[in-house]
Amino acid sequence: QVQFVESGGGLVQPGGSLRLSCVTSGFTFSTQPMAWYRQVPGKERELVVRSDIDERSYPVTSVRGRFFASREDAKNTLYLQINNLQVEDTAVYYCNALRFGSPGYSWGQGTQVTVFS
Repeated sequence: QVQFVESGGGLVQPGGSLRLSCVTSGFTFSTQPMAWYRQVPGKERELVVRSDIDERSYPVTSVRGRFFASREDAKNTLYLQINNLQVEDTAVYYCNALRFGSPGYSWGQGTQVTVFS
Protein backbone atom coordinates (compact mmCIF):
# COMPACT_ATOMS: atom_id res chain seq x y z
CA GLN A 1 0.00 0.00 0.00
CA VAL A 2 1.41 3.36 -1.03
CA GLN A 3 1.63 5.94 1.72
CA PHE A 4 2.86 9.51 2.03
CA VAL A 5 3.46 11.06 5.46
CA GLU A 6 4.18 14.77 5.30
CA SER A 7 5.54 16.79 8.21
CA GLY A 8 7.48 19.92 9.06
CA GLY A 9 4.86 22.58 8.54
CA GLY A 10 4.11 25.33 11.04
CA LEU A 11 3.56 29.01 11.75
CA VAL A 12 6.22 31.25 10.29
CA GLN A 13 6.68 34.97 9.79
CA PRO A 14 7.38 36.35 6.32
CA GLY A 15 11.00 35.89 5.37
CA GLY A 16 11.37 32.74 7.42
CA SER A 17 12.24 29.24 6.24
CA LEU A 18 10.87 25.76 6.63
CA ARG A 19 11.94 22.28 5.62
CA LEU A 20 9.13 19.88 4.90
CA SER A 21 9.54 16.11 4.82
CA CYS A 22 7.59 13.39 3.08
CA VAL A 23 8.25 9.81 4.12
CA THR A 24 7.04 7.37 1.48
CA SER A 25 6.35 3.66 1.39
CA GLY A 26 4.82 1.05 -0.89
CA PHE A 27 6.80 1.74 -4.07
CA THR A 28 10.40 2.01 -5.25
CA PHE A 29 11.21 5.58 -4.28
CA SER A 30 14.66 5.71 -5.89
CA THR A 31 13.28 5.16 -9.40
CA GLN A 32 10.21 7.34 -9.04
CA PRO A 33 9.92 11.00 -10.03
CA MET A 34 8.23 12.90 -7.22
CA ALA A 35 6.58 16.26 -6.70
CA TRP A 36 5.40 18.66 -4.04
CA TYR A 37 1.96 20.22 -4.31
CA ARG A 38 0.04 22.74 -2.27
CA GLN A 39 -3.61 23.62 -1.81
CA VAL A 40 -5.48 26.52 -0.26
CA PRO A 41 -9.18 26.32 0.61
CA GLY A 42 -11.40 26.88 -2.41
CA LYS A 43 -8.63 26.34 -4.93
CA GLU A 44 -7.28 23.35 -6.80
CA ARG A 45 -4.16 21.61 -5.65
CA GLU A 46 -1.18 22.91 -7.61
CA LEU A 47 2.23 21.46 -8.34
CA VAL A 48 5.06 23.61 -6.97
CA VAL A 49 8.24 21.54 -7.38
CA ARG A 50 9.15 18.42 -9.30
CA SER A 51 12.00 16.15 -8.16
CA ASP A 52 13.47 13.82 -10.73
CA ILE A 53 15.45 10.69 -10.01
CA ASP A 54 18.61 12.54 -11.02
CA GLU A 55 18.00 14.59 -7.84
CA ARG A 56 17.40 17.77 -9.79
CA SER A 57 14.73 20.13 -8.50
CA TYR A 58 12.35 21.80 -10.94
CA PRO A 59 10.23 24.48 -9.25
CA VAL A 60 7.44 26.27 -11.06
CA THR A 61 8.16 29.84 -12.08
CA SER A 62 6.24 31.47 -9.24
CA VAL A 63 8.41 29.88 -6.54
CA ARG A 64 11.72 29.61 -8.38
CA GLY A 65 14.65 30.70 -6.25
CA ARG A 66 12.79 30.00 -2.98
CA PHE A 67 11.58 26.39 -3.21
CA PHE A 68 14.04 23.50 -3.49
CA ALA A 69 13.18 19.81 -3.53
CA SER A 70 15.66 17.15 -2.52
CA ARG A 71 15.48 13.44 -1.86
CA GLU A 72 17.15 10.88 0.32
CA ASP A 73 16.72 7.51 -1.34
CA ALA A 74 18.08 5.54 1.62
CA LYS A 75 15.20 6.88 3.72
CA ASN A 76 12.55 6.93 0.97
CA THR A 77 12.08 10.58 1.86
CA LEU A 78 11.41 13.70 -0.17
CA TYR A 79 12.18 17.15 1.24
CA LEU A 80 11.06 20.66 0.42
CA GLN A 81 13.18 23.59 1.55
CA ILE A 82 11.21 26.83 1.46
CA ASN A 83 13.11 30.06 1.95
CA ASN A 84 11.90 33.65 2.22
CA LEU A 85 8.37 32.50 3.00
CA GLN A 86 5.60 34.83 1.92
CA VAL A 87 1.99 35.14 3.03
CA GLU A 88 0.81 33.68 -0.29
CA ASP A 89 2.73 30.47 0.50
CA THR A 90 0.14 29.67 3.18
CA ALA A 91 -1.33 26.30 2.19
CA VAL A 92 -1.42 22.61 2.95
CA TYR A 93 1.56 20.95 1.31
CA TYR A 94 1.48 17.42 -0.08
CA CYS A 95 3.85 15.12 -1.89
CA ASN A 96 3.06 12.46 -4.45
CA ALA A 97 4.74 10.27 -7.01
CA LEU A 98 4.56 11.45 -10.59
CA ARG A 99 3.21 8.88 -13.05
CA PHE A 100 2.86 10.04 -16.64
CA GLY A 101 3.17 13.59 -15.35
CA SER A 102 0.28 13.38 -12.89
CA PRO A 103 -0.11 12.43 -9.22
CA GLY A 104 0.04 8.69 -9.16
CA TYR A 105 -1.48 7.71 -5.83
CA SER A 106 -3.92 8.73 -3.14
CA TRP A 107 -2.90 11.75 -1.11
CA GLY A 108 -1.50 11.79 2.39
CA GLN A 109 -2.75 14.12 5.10
CA GLY A 110 -0.46 16.96 4.10
CA THR A 111 1.27 19.46 6.35
CA GLN A 112 -0.02 22.97 7.03
CA VAL A 113 2.21 25.96 6.39
CA THR A 114 0.93 29.28 7.68
CA VAL A 115 2.81 32.50 7.05
CA PHE A 116 1.56 35.42 9.10
CA SER A 117 2.71 38.98 9.52
